[in-house]
Amino acid sequence: MVRDSVETHFTEAVAALSPGAPRDPGLPVREGTSLTGARCRELFEFQLGSRLLDVTARWLREQDQGFYTIGSAGHEGNAAIAATLRTTDPALLHYRSGAFYLTRSAMAGRLPEEGLRDVLLGLTAAAEEPMAGGRHKVFGHPGLAVIPQTSTIASHLPRAVGVAFAIERARQLGLPSAWPDDAITVCSFGDASINHASALSGLNTAAYGTYQGLGMPILFVCEDNGLGISVRTPQGWVEGAHHPLLRYFAADGCDLADIHDVAKSAAEHVRTHRAPALLHVSTVRLMGHAGSDVELSYRTKREINGDLERDPLVATARLLVEAGLITPDELLLRYETTREHLLKMAMESSRRPRLISAAEIMEPLAPRTPAAVAQASAVAAEAEARSRAFGGRLPEQEGPLTLSQAINRTLTDALAVHPEMLVLGEDVARKGGVYGVTRGLQKRFGLGRVFDTHLDEQAVLGLALGSGVSGLLPVPEIQYLAYLHNALDQIRGEAATLSFFSQGAFRNPMVVRVASYAYQKGFGGHFHNDNSIAALRDIPGLVVASPARPDDAASMLRTCLAAARADGSVCVFLEPIALYNTRDLFEDDDKGWLSPYVPPARWAETHIPIGRARSYGDGRDLTIVTFGNGLRMSLRAAVRLTAEGFSCRVLDLRWLSPLPVEDLMRAAELTGKVLIADETRRTGGVSETVIAELLDRGFTGKIARVTSSDSFIPLGDAAKHVLLSEDTIEEAARKLLG
Repeated sequence: MVRDSVETHFTEAVAALSPGAPRDPGLPVREGTSLTGARCRELFEFQLGSRLLDVTARWLREQDQGFYTIGSAGHEGNAAIAATLRTTDPALLHYRSGAFYLTRSAMAGRLPEEGLRDVLLGLTAAAEEPMAGGRHKVFGHPGLAVIPQTSTIASHLPRAVGVAFAIERARQLGLPSAWPDDAITVCSFGDASINHASALSGLNTAAYGTYQGLGMPILFVCEDNGLGISVRTPQGWVEGAHHPLLRYFAADGCDLADIHDVAKSAAEHVRTHRAPALLHVSTVRLMGHAGSDVELSYRTKREINGDLERDPLVATARLLVEAGLITPDELLLRYETTREHLLKMAMESSRRPRLISAAEIMEPLAPRTPAAVAQASAVAAEAEARSRAFGGRLPEQEGPLTLSQAINRTLTDALAVHPEMLVLGEDVARKGGVYGVTRGLQKRFGLGRVFDTHLDEQAVLGLALGSGVSGLLPVPEIQYLAYLHNALDQIRGEAATLSFFSQGAFRNPMVVRVASYAYQKGFGGHFHNDNSIAALRDIPGLVVASPARPDDAASMLRTCLAAARADGSVCVFLEPIALYNTRDLFEDDDKGWLSPYVPPARWAETHIPIGRARSYGDGRDLTIVTFGNGLRMSLRAAVRLTAEGFSCRVLDLRWLSPLPVEDLMRAAELTGKVLIADETRRTGGVSETVIAELLDRGFTGKIARVTSSDSFIPLGDAAKHVLLSEDTIEEAARKLLG
């Protein structure tokens, strides 16, 4: 294997070192530092292991046996950060954190080879890799409190803040947590990523929380090598742009003693004050961004050589040699021995089994245990606690409820039985939400469990993600469907991937309530009326619930909460705004859209499993497939058609992911004619998938669809021209019936 300039420079620089007078390894490795010689020697081993893993990754790629070459070369100083923390402090790591991972692995009592093997198995996509099981190369391990992250653009920062928040909130509520009460969270990222909206959201949320007196024990670590692939970070930018409310610490990441001392002070500050801090670590990037990166296309030789002169591995070797703790020859021998050993280990790892089937790959994506979910959904609080939660008047005694009321009562029941459950979002507390759905919950359960967040959807979801992975049950609210798109990567890139990339070892259960869809009277605009859910429905493993009736909403919400608790499911609960307070179905004051609240004794028998539809009528001429607002319109249209002698049935899908395909096929085959009434857009809407499923499964009958237009939704009555309507449903039905 040909050695590159980084390897050559290391051997030449170490060979030229002059040994100093022998120093007691129990004393500081140099004057003015708390880093002992013995600890310095230990950390050098982890730095060396990380460097040679990068060399090995390039070699594996050359042999077509490795699949990842973004390395940690130049960032090995983060070994000292790991050394100043506890192995029970949750860590969400930058992708250049090899030395941190090896250090923590050894601190947890594992053999040095175990940490090295973890990384090698990840590089070779081996199914035996202990975290992702060959699905991706990540730094993560459930026994090391390292939560796997695949992000390179800081999308993990909002979650990390959520973990810090959850440590304090669980302690205050007296609840069990995944982390010790005095734990702190560490979250590392690069200098380019600090400019990303997700990073700014995380940093701001931590500052916002501590400004209001909340405990936010998080240590942000910005590893600043001055480059984002090929784009330079202006010198001084990280220091100049850091949030003024975060305590700022700066360290030379190429000087192990300096970063050790500064990181120790920063960690002590966070742990003692339960307040956030930013540790700014100046590093270099060696060996380019990745194996395919040609640095000379955007950097000068002088710049590259300048980074070589600051090589942290050489700097630690110099510390040891000048302290008389090791000779240059011993260091070089150690380098060669470790190099040879790692290459042999790499060959062994490349021969380990890999994932060989779709079923095997997808196994940890979204586990489903329907029986456990059904059982969990039927659990209620004790009678006395329940009566107290409802102020003495139980919801089953209230009479028929609206959709909004049914959701409110279900949340109350859930908060009463699950002390770990949190309701959070913008305006959900004293106001009770824009539409009053959460009204009274904070008064009943306190501001520790029902609380307002600042206006940042990424922060809302990040707090929920961090709470979920820490053992709590978060129910965040997003005020409008259009606002969810501001933060979709928190669901797509963070929430939905965690179980997949950790083989279920880490989960972030949550139920995201979203005020959804259009048809609001006297209130509009595309930010308050939105009918696009395509971006949700293609997220693997995500549960998307869309209840229309009050009784369905109550049962489905209980199902989602039970699935989150039992299976770690991530659920999005779409609530049709226009149906929140709807009372009538066919005629004024018929109260046909109201439903009584089912008492706990009947929750088991009224349980709605994920992926089960609801059928109305027993018609044999036509099946109208719909959901959400389309259900009410379709039922009204079906009654008029029935009065004319046509025999119709209406199928409410209820679950948009996973789609209730078996129920769909059964209803379709009963009539041989299917009309899909879809309030989402014609392109990318639900109807496209319904048609695809029907055809894929061999349906040979007639199919038609009516949808909303491919348009944003305008103000006022103009909205009627682009939205699905009863008239268009009825007209299409008549045409299909002939």
